[in-house]
Amino acid sequence: MDPTVLAILGIVTVIAMLALGVNIGMAMMLVGFVGYAISVNLNAAYGVLRTEPVTQASSFVLTVIPLFIMMGNFAFASGMSAGLYNAGNKWLSKLPGGLACATIAACAAFGAICGSTTATAATMGVVAIPEMQKHGYASSLATGSVSVGGSLGIMIPPSSCFIVYGIAAEENIGRLFAAGILPGIVIAVFCIIVIVVHVKIKPELATPPLPCTWRERFASLKGLIDVLILFIGIFVLMFSGVFTISEAAAAGAFLAMIICAAKRKLSWKTFLSVMGDSIKTTAMTYLIVIGAMVFGKFLAISKLPMTLATLVTSLEVSPYLVFTVIIIIYAVLGCLMDALPMVMLTVPIFLPVIMDLGFDKVWFGVIIVMVMMLGVITPPVGLNCYVISGVAKDVPLQTIFKGALPFTIALLAAIVVVTAFPQIALVIPNLLYG
Repeated sequence: MDPTVLAILGIVTVIAMLALGVNIGMAMMLVGFVGYAISVNLNAAYGVLRTEPVTQASSFVLTVIPLFIMMGNFAFASGMSAGLYNAGNKWLSKLPGGLACATIAACAAFGAICGSTTATAATMGVVAIPEMQKHGYASSLATGSVSVGGSLGIMIPPSSCFIVYGIAAEENIGRLFAAGILPGIVIAVFCIIVIVVHVKIKPELATPPLPCTWRERFASLKGLIDVLILFIGIFVLMFSGVFTISEAAAAGAFLAMIICAAKRKLSWKTFLSVMGDSIKTTAMTYLIVIGAMVFGKFLAISKLPMTLATLVTSLEVSPYLVFTVIIIIYAVLGCLMDALPMVMLTVPIFLPVIMDLGFDKVWFGVIIVMVMMLGVITPPVGLNCYVISGVAKDVPLQTIFKGALPFTIALLAAIVVVTAFPQIALVIPNLLYG
């Protein structure tokens, strides 16, 4: 069988297995093994299956995943989210829909110490949704703002998606982290603008802005001290070159645990819960990475990515047209599957095309993550909306999706802006890394 045809059949098989509910890591590993065995021979396929799990599980680069996950879990246990939300509420109180605007700002700040979209959404949902409902905000606006705000967890560093993309694209994770800062801020600002305009058009969505004195605003900054200590202590040292990414992740996890203990929130039960959650999330992520690497070996031997890149570059069309088609594919896939497996499945296919078209792969990584943010708030998957449905059990799921819908405008606008002006994503990594 022609290797390219075999690779296409492999991709279709993986997608079909996902539709049947098979674990994405196991699906990619099984199809990659069978495809490699057909392409080369069975002994060679066994060799890949013997070496790849050990190679990836022992990879020094991958140690950042459990450490940053642990840091986020300790940050959640310490109760940092409440202080962030209170500060955001005080400083944005004059805006229409001020509590929803505060939610976006707090989610952006919490994303800087979390790295997970679902964890950010669940954490801020527990704090923000009851507060907005108490002040008479419409359930759609309350839940929708938390859903989209939670998606900032995979854009603002540290981001689990940037880590996985960096591994798949063989790109410096520090550059990717730095590249996500300004686009994350742009998205947060656009989301706040959407809230203000939406509430202006439909005043019944939110109660009038709450009065707040400057003294209360400055007093609320005390709730940011823990976050600033954690963020500055880790990322400044990391971006300055004092720490490597892995050392920064280890220091961040330790510092978050110390902050949790200093606030008297660290019990033996909490410690075991944080460790257990971190192990579960890490195991899931490692399985996806290992499966993707086995599948990637199969794609490499089939030469599908190179064939696709050659075909695309031979077409007499604008590179931006090809880029747009790829982004549309990502948008559709983002509505059907979770972010991490989508990265590992698609990057080996599309990255060679993007590189041959002359685009920057750090910038492309940022665009991919932005498109993924659309996926976590749009049906049928809409992972964040399902998470919020578990937090706000009295709000119907369709109301949550309806509330998240206006924010797709903010995300699409941000994607267009960063596409038109790549330096928004590249200026900070270029300053830090050259």
